[in-house]
Amino acid sequence: MALRNRLRDGLRPWHGVMLAVFVAGTGITLLRAGIVTGETVLRAVLSGLFGLLIFQFTLGNVWGYAVEYYNAGGSWTDLPFLTPFVAAGVAGVALGFYFESVAVAAWVAFWVFVAVAALVALGAWFVTGYREVGPS
Repeated sequence: MALRNRLRDGLRPWHGVMLAVFVAGTGITLLRAGIVTGETVLRAVLSGLFGLLIFQFTLGNVWGYAVEYYNAGGSWTDLPFLTPFVAAGVAGVALGFYFESVAVAAWVAFWVFVAVAALVALGAWFVTGYREVGPS
C-alpha cells in the first residue's frame, strides 16, 4: 500500500486537533520569546509538546469519566454527571478572573473537576450500597 493511502486511511480529525494544539503552544512560546534563536525554537517545540501532553491527559480523563458513567447506565444529562463540569467551570472562571491567569484557571478547573467527580462517585456508591442492602 502506498504511503499516501496509509496516511489518508490512518489520519483522523483528532490528529488535526492535536496538531493545532501543538502549533498553538509552539507559536505562543515563540511570540513570547521575542528573538528567534535555536534555543528559543527548541524551547518552543518542547513547550508545544508539553502542552499537547497536558491536553491529551486532561481530555482523556474527562472522556474516560464520561464513557464510564455512560457504560454504568447513566445519561450524559444526569445531574451527578454534570455537577463536576459545572463546578470546574465556575471555579476556573472565577479564579481565572481573580488571578488574571489562564494557567491558574485551567489548573483550578482540572483539580476541582477531579475532586467533585470523586465526591459524586463516593456519594453515588454510598447511596447505591444502601439501596442494594434495603431496610432491615
